[in-house]
Amino acid sequence: MTKSKLFAAAAIALLTAAGAAQAETYEGVHPVTSGLSRTEVQDQAVAAAHAKNQNVASGSLVAASVSQRDRSAVQREAVAAAANPLQNVSAGSKVNSVVVPTSAPAASAASGSQGTRM
Repeated sequence: MTKSKLFAAAAIALLTAAGAAQAETYEGVHPVTSGLSRTEVQDQAVAAAHAKNQNVASGSLVAASVSQRDRSAVQREAVAAAANPLQNVSAGSKVNSVVVPTSAPAASAASGSQGTRM
């Protein structure tokens, strides 16, 4: 046997021994420690199955709010806001729209114009 084969065999033996030393032991089935009877547990399971919003995290549930405003008034306001020419995604979003700068104008760009007309 060459030295490399002998070294490889020794390394495999060490790894096998280290793996066996870390193995967990099986302790069997643990005894039941619940103080509830089967019918009580079943009643709890049925109540949980019939609960509302089961798949929502409990911290994210929000109470429903009732608005005092008329639905048509809210819709008119939304349509007016969407048609506002100052509300753009980019300069070419609408014909004849004005792009309002969101940062302070640069010294060379401060020519008195509020926005650029496209």
